[in-house]
Amino acid sequence: MTRKFSSCNNYGKLMLLIGLLAAVPIVIVPFYPEDTVHIFSFMCPSFFSILVGSIICLVGKKEDSEFEWWSSVQHSSITVLFAWSWGVLIGAFPFVISGQLTFVQALFESVSGWTTTGLSVMDVSATPHIFLFHRSFMQFCGGLGFVMMMIMLVQDKQSMNLYNAEGHPDKLMPNLKKTARTICLMYNGFLFTGIVAYVIVGMSLFDAVNHTMCALSTGGFSTRLNSIGEYNSLAINIITIILMLIGTTNFAILSLLTRRKWRQVIKVSEVRFMFLLLLVFVPITALSLISGMNMGIAEGFRHSLFDVSSALSTTGYSSMSYISWPPLAIGMLILAMLIGGGIGSTAGGIKMSRVYLMFRFILQNIRKRLLPPRNVEAPYYYRAQGKTKIDSSLAMDTIGFVASYLCVFIIGTLLLTVTSGCSLTEAMFEFASALGTVGLSIGLTSPDTGAATLVVEMVGMIFGRLEIFIVFIGAYSIFSALKRKLYRIRNLN
Repeated sequence: MTRKFSSCNNYGKLMLLIGLLAAVPIVIVPFYPEDTVHIFSFMCPSFFSILVGSIICLVGKKEDSEFEWWSSVQHSSITVLFAWSWGVLIGAFPFVISGQLTFVQALFESVSGWTTTGLSVMDVSATPHIFLFHRSFMQFCGGLGFVMMMIMLVQDKQSMNLYNAEGHPDKLMPNLKKTARTICLMYNGFLFTGIVAYVIVGMSLFDAVNHTMCALSTGGFSTRLNSIGEYNSLAINIITIILMLIGTTNFAILSLLTRRKWRQVIKVSEVRFMFLLLLVFVPITALSLISGMNMGIAEGFRHSLFDVSSALSTTGYSSMSYISWPPLAIGMLILAMLIGGGIGSTAGGIKMSRVYLMFRFILQNIRKRLLPPRNVEAPYYYRAQGKTKIDSSLAMDTIGFVASYLCVFIIGTLLLTVTSGCSLTEAMFEFASALGTVGLSIGLTSPDTGAATLVVEMVGMIFGRLEIFIVFIGAYSIFSALKRKLYRIRNLN
């Protein structure tokens, strides 16, 4: 049985995995018997995914000779796109079958869940517990990624390509399966710690489980209508900030922290840059709130620290509504959401390491113009793995990604102004939140939001979670395959 399972193609494996994950929310039914009526809504898509996945595993071929011309990157991109598309579809069906949401709204909620965004069209005050848990569990699993979870169970020769394609740049252990298991162990260890901490300061167990899952995955779905701000608790705010910063930190750095390698962690350029950003963004935002909303100094810094941490970590929890926030404070949150969290973490955005490198390129360019022509420099920066050279290949990859990200951001922002009829600032905030997989909202996303606006935001979320190029490569590969098939059909006729 093991041999058959390990030899089946990756599509079947991923469908089996997604089917199993879709059934997990049923575990809370014994605690909330009133949700028993919704069991079918989860069992139906779960069984369907497991059935189709099993059939593909049993009869599907490992490789199709018709697509041998694809490169390993193209194969991986297609597989990752399929996994996320299938996951979104299966994750949406419970909402539709139970009548909780329309199909487009259900897709939106599912995309927001799996991509760890946190924008929502549900009224959580009237949502059954099983669906609240379903949303949070999607975010928790989405933070790890489908490929990561699959590798923990089974690994084949394509696993490394898939691992990289899903946005996991680092190997923590020599063996890929051990890397996946190490990350999962840390992730669940922090989950348990966060739940206990929340319960100790007075949060209910159900809320503690949901908020910890979403904070660690930098997701932001909440069981409360006004998010974390509804608790009005300094202790809960502090715990949430710590969990959000853990979630936005590279897994390789977290591995160093768990092994108490403090000096190595302090050297990492991304860690230093994160604290520098917080030191700059928090006071500016606080001063804007204090002067623009007549807040006290302590209150201003409290809201600023929480919401800037939430935006920078791309979590999406909020301490208050942003409708009355001053333009400067809104601008700081938009910048924080665009920058995003650590590369190789559960966070979205451009990623702090890329932004840090962009600043280094700018300074290097200025120095080059000031120093003698014959002066030779060998720039480097520190990662969790140690000292890393900044070469032309790294510069090209970084600049290419940042430019692509900003182009998508500009196009998405303009589309939102058309579909929702909002101001440019509101569109920038909302699409920065969608593209950065953040989840903060200025009020555009709600149960009354139109389908066109939801579609634009969904596209932004997918681009943000899969880091743009994977989507482009996958789409190009599918288009090329269809083009080849049509060409062959025409020749046969």
